[in-house]
Amino acid sequence: MFTVHGKSDSGNCYKVRLALEQLGVPYRWVEVDSTKGETQSAAFLAKNPNGKVPTLELEDGGFLPESNAILHYLAEGTPLLPKDRLGRARALQWMFFEQYSHEPYIAVARFILYYLPPDSPRRAELPRLQERGYKALAVMEQHLAREPFFAAGAYSIADIALFAYTHCAADGGFDLARTPAIVDWIARVRGQPRFVPLPA
Repeated sequence: MFTVHGKSDSGNCYKVRLALEQLGVPYRWVEVDSTKGETQSAAFLAKNPNGKVPTLELEDGGFLPESNAILHYLAEGTPLLPKDRLGRARALQWMFFEQYSHEPYIAVARFILYYLPPDSPRRAELPRLQERGYKALAVMEQHLAREPFFAAGAYSIADIALFAYTHCAADGGFDLARTPAIVDWIARVRGQPRFVPLPA
């Protein structure tokens, strides 16, 4: 059985939980609170020297970090990973987009507003984060105005990767009413079999 070392309200950890639930794969969840320094303990760093969640503990005792790498590993040979070469590349395209053009702005804005006190000096970062985050949302909106999902016309790990922080972008001060195609896509993702919400 897989073991997920993760923080329940983290979007990156939620990706892994959602994929496991939708694939019907049994797993054990070990809560690790990065805000309390638990990812920097010697015991955790032995599992993931980068000191981040999620980290997937494999059935052979090995460890796999990085949320999108975990998604790709779990989805191999399942409907969540397109079977054709271009479809798989499209899934990876959007997963790289999520990590480099989306998550650094939308997730970080959420972190500042969701976790830090109102007087945090990091609030000065919000205008730039929201400007760049809206650019990422505009790219998604343009695609979703033409396609129902992000890769090969079907729900995949690309959708899971992008859903995690997009659906709660309002926590970072983003107004999703400006992106109706994204709003419709969020509803389609929530309608997928065995969907589970991000824990409160």
